[in-house]
Amino acid sequence: MKRKIAVIPGDGIGPDVIREGIKVLSAAADATPGLGLEFVEFPYGAEHYLKTKELVPEEGLKKLSKMDAIYLGALGDPRVPTSVLEQGILLKLRFYFDQYINLRPIKLYPGASCPLRGKGPEHVNFYVVRENTEDFYVAIGGRAKGKSKAKLEVIRSIYAVKFGLNIDVDRDEIAYQIGVISRKGTERAIRYAFELARRKSKKRVTSVDKANVLTHVYSLWREVFERVAKDYPEIETEFAFVDAVAMWFVKNPEWYQVVVTPNMFGDIITDLGAMIQGGLGLAPGGNINPEGVSMFEPIHGSAPRHAGKNRANPLATILAGQMMLEHLGEQEAADRVERAVIDVLKEGKVRTYDLGGKSGTSDVGDAVAARVKEID
Repeated sequence: MKRKIAVIPGDGIGPDVIREGIKVLSAAADATPGLGLEFVEFPYGAEHYLKTKELVPEEGLKKLSKMDAIYLGALGDPRVPTSVLEQGILLKLRFYFDQYINLRPIKLYPGASCPLRGKGPEHVNFYVVRENTEDFYVAIGGRAKGKSKAKLEVIRSIYAVKFGLNIDVDRDEIAYQIGVISRKGTERAIRYAFELARRKSKKRVTSVDKANVLTHVYSLWREVFERVAKDYPEIETEFAFVDAVAMWFVKNPEWYQVVVTPNMFGDIITDLGAMIQGGLGLAPGGNINPEGVSMFEPIHGSAPRHAGKNRANPLATILAGQMMLEHLGEQEAADRVERAVIDVLKEGKVRTYDLGGKSGTSDVGDAVAARVKEID
């Protein structure tokens, strides 16, 4: 089957690592009977924005919607103000394609070093399902000062009633951000987590929130979790506050099997997960719409200082490609890629600087691609 993959190399090391990802995916396609991959590149990123002041135009969105999946390198450039590229490209794609799941496998591979004493691959092997389109990322908020008297008066009243504090509406400046979740958005994320647990033969789903403090928004989350859990009686469930989860990820990662979390908390704890699985260079992620166009990427940033130096670790991007193949139903090819990554890590001869080696980005891509072709 011919699969059309949109490629957005992006910024910094993005083009370097995505090049190796395509190399490995092409090798997997060559080694898998009946699988064809066509890569279509899109220019969106800092260079394109600086030249055209364009992020992702409507015509580009229409073209992307005809693809089977999107393969993203990295976004971020010091020449562009913070949040312009992230909101104008990454979040825009997530919202436009309703990629309501951010899926992060937290898996320590043999040959990768875990910073936790006494923990090995048998202790770190779980999934974080992050709701990806709601919570504090809906961009409802602003700042108010001086002339924004109407906003300030409302906020002043809240502070006065709730905390007994007085705000000088002529001099004080207020910044506020509102977190919003819906019953529909919450339910579909939580149900995806239970379905994933069932599909991957996991026996426990942990729900993360901060309902003891953010009671209005996360009491709804808990209520929906309890209701959805009744449809999966064979799966054990538990609630955990996000601060406790951060602690226990470090103390007992082997406890976790599937974790489901609102957007902001998921953003934070998956970076912690990346560290315990060996670092950001080994951490892939998927922005998933089970019924639409999904996007796969390494979770690391663009690291502009390493761009073009053949230095960055491409394994997270290669593993993001593996996730993409699995999502598209190409399990044989996905297994080939993952097996090849494991073999190269275990052998230990080809490693980038972050894994204690001296190999280049292309060396790692070459080694994984070669191993893909050798696997029976």
